[in-house]
Parts: sequence; C-alpha cells; structure tokens
Amino acid sequence: MGFFDKLKSGLSKTKESFDSKINNVFSNFRKVDEDFLEELEEVLIMSDMGMDTSVKIVDSLRKRIKRENIKDEEEVKQALREEIQAIFDNVDNSLKLETKPSIILVVGVNGVGKTTSIGKIANRLTKEGKKVVIAAADTFRAAAVEQLEIWANRSGSEIVKRAEGADPASVVYDAIRITKETESDVLIVDTAGRLHNKKYLMDELHKIKKVITKEMGDLSQEVLLVIDSTTGQNAINQVKAFKQETDVTGLVLTKLDGTSKGGVVVGIVEENKIPVKFIGVGEQIDDMEIFNSEDFAKAII
Repeated sequence: MGFFDKLKSGLSKTKESFDSKINNVFSNFRKVDEDFLEELEEVLIMSDMGMDTSVKIVDSLRKRIKRENIKDEEEVKQALREEIQAIFDNVDNSLKLETKPSIILVVGVNGVGKTTSIGKIANRLTKEGKKVVIAAADTFRAAAVEQLEIWANRSGSEIVKRAEGADPASVVYDAIRITKETESDVLIVDTAGRLHNKKYLMDELHKIKKVITKEMGDLSQEVLLVIDSTTGQNAINQVKAFKQETDVTGLVLTKLDGTSKGGVVVGIVEENKIPVKFIGVGEQIDDMEIFNSEDFAKAII
C-alpha cells in the first residue's frame, strides 16, 4: 500500500465515526443554513477537535459558504477538508536537520510508542543516506533499552547505552561524543516518560537539555513529542505538560489505526501551533511517514 492508502486504512475508525455524524447532519437539513452550521459545529466538537477549534473552522466555513455561494453537499465537504488542511498548513512541518550533526530529542509518556517511533524515524533517516546514532537515555526501564537496541540494529543505527539506572544526561554526553567522533549526521535521544513523577521526569529532561546546549551549541535541534492518538482529549493535557517544560518543535502521531479519536490532532495543532512532523501508519519499520495535511484531511472526510 502507498502512504495515502495506509493512512486511509489507519484512519478508518475516525472516518467512520466522523462520516456517520456528518452524514446525519446532511440528512437532517435540506439547505446549508445557520441551523446546519450549528449542527456541524457540534459534530466537530464531538469528534474531539475541541470547542475553540471547532468554532474557528465553522466560522471560516460560514464566511466561505456565503462568499462562494456553496449549496452542494460535496462542495461543503471539500471546503471543510480545506479548512482542516489550512490549520496544519499554518505551521511548518519540515524537519530541521540542517547541520552536521543535528539532534532529535524524543519525549512523551510511557506507552505512547516512543521507542518504536525512534526506530522508524532512524530507519527513514538511514534510508536517506544519513548516519544515525541513538542514545538510550531512558535508563529507568531496562526493557526500553533492549527494545531500542533491537530497533537500532534493524535500522542500521549505532546505539549508545549504559547500565540500568545510570544518569540519563551522562548517556547523552557519551552519545554526543560518539556522534562527533564517528562524524554521524543525526543523534536521536530517547528520554524517560513517567508523568506520574512529573517533577523528577522534567528535572532529568532539563539536565539532558543542558548537556545538549553545552556540547552541541547552535546545531540544529528538534524536540519531538510522541502522542498516542487513542488517548483523545488526554493527548491535549500531555502536549500542555511537555510544552511547559521544553520547546516542543513537532509531534509524532502513533496508533491512529486503533482509534476513532484521530480528530483530536486538529485541535492540538490549532491550539498549540505545533506541527505534526511524522505519522505512524502501521507496525512495520517502514510505516512512519512525513505528515501530509492534504492526505490527512481527505482520509478523515
């Protein structure tokens, strides 16, 4: 399957949920009037897009329907797709890896698919001809390091690890040194994700960031937050928590195929102005793609 087919398949539950609600709106109204738009706004809110984002989309749609004299169901759907796409296109989703080396710091709570995402991103980069080093800085979970090592081997990346319980910042320090010595292109850093002990987690994150700033200086840096799409509105809280503590530059969406709540990402991007940079569309190592706003909008409507 090509990316769009994978995306369409992965978003099938979201699409079914969205389409059934939106089709009800069309079947209940014979014309595109204010009552129709209010009902549509409610559908967007019910689809996890959030109140403010839903109101904004419908306001834009209202002006457009009036301006372009839209009356046809298909035209309304296409305009809605374009309004959703515009939200994603308002933020730059290109990966900023302009320097050699560059660094990608990967954050997110446990269980969101962080380790898998790192492996898949590393695989994409090595396929592009880049030399990749992975730092296993989630030293509190032995399983995380073992999993990461498997993904590193599969993607042809070098892994830097230490014993369980080692200081995460020291692992990052070692990894930066090895990245420079081997003249690698990209260093990807895994981090611990235990929000239940938020202060300790964030303190570790600050220490890691301090080491990166000191040792890497002005080199290109991405901070990618991995979000589990199945968590719906809870994902919004995760974005807020990490955004307070670190400069998140992009989102990685996982587990879209297991949820009907894929619409939540529209609200997250609109409210936080953080772009989606990668989207996971399956279990295989090649199933991590650069986010495409037009394809996403088509896949959910």
